[in-house]
Amino acid sequence: MKKHIYTAMLVLMSLTVTQGQRMLPKQKGLEVSAGILSDSKIGNDYYIGVAMTVNSKNGNYQLWALEYTHQYHDYKDLRIPQETFAAEGGYSFVLMGDAGKNISLNFGITGVVGYESINRGGAMLYDGAKIVSGNNFIYGAGGRLTFETYLSDRFMLLLQGRTKVFWGTDLEQFRHSAGAGLRFNF
Repeated sequence: MKKHIYTAMLVLMSLTVTQGQRMLPKQKGLEVSAGILSDSKIGNDYYIGVAMTVNSKNGNYQLWALEYTHQYHDYKDLRIPQETFAAEGGYSFVLMGDAGKNISLNFGITGVVGYESINRGGAMLYDGAKIVSGNNFIYGAGGRLTFETYLSDRFMLLLQGRTKVFWGTDLEQFRHSAGAGLRFNF
């Protein structure tokens, strides 16, 4: 008889879904993300980043991030690397989501500063051609649309589309990317 009671209790407990409180104000999170840049082949042009989030009211949050972007530009049979090291800070707003904050769609606005290196500072190529674009300090703004869903009470899966506009660069001013990430909430 005890076996049946324990089995019934186990089944009833598994049917009731318990959820922790999510997106509490001042709760911090650590986010790791990676993705590809638009108009690129997978594996050639990519970004990786790490970010800290600080939750505000209603599921909104502050975002502080460091990011490394690696891109190639083709010249004859040579691939010229472009690397960008950037720091960004901004705010993300909830556009829509469910009441339990299990799934949400967020829009974020950020400010970006960084350093851009072309061909790791080398201006001359093997055939005598000279790269006229130089290494620069860059600054700008960014926007992101992020789909967020909880995998557990602490882990979130992120799918994001982003765009950034840079000033102070000799190359593309508008840079688009798409990626995925994981966030751990403390």
